[in-house]
Amino acid sequence: MPAEEITSSVEMIEVEAEKTLEEAQRRAGEIILKSKEEAGVILASEVSLDEVKGECEQTLDRARGKAAQELEQSKKDASEIRDSAGKKVGKIAGRIVNIISGAELR
Repeated sequence: MPAEEITSSVEMIEVEAEKTLEEAQRRAGEIILKSKEEAGVILASEVSLDEVKGECEQTLDRARGKAAQELEQSKKDASEIRDSAGKKVGKIAGRIVNIISGAELR
């Protein structure tokens, strides 16, 4: 496998990992925005201010928690993709060495 193909494969894996992180961050932003909108609706209703503040904080806390979980999962997924890429590069490098040195391939 030529070095260009190896580089291309690794770059594609890195791009995929970056997209996963970006998607998690986008979803986290959406969750927080939705929470703020819900808080606005609550504030606009005729409910005591203390109840509204409590519900708003609960909603924001849940949204932040969910966003943090999704972001952590995405980071974990991206890390696994990067680890997998490193292993693949190692195998490919071994094959290249075998080809160059004339060793038997499996």
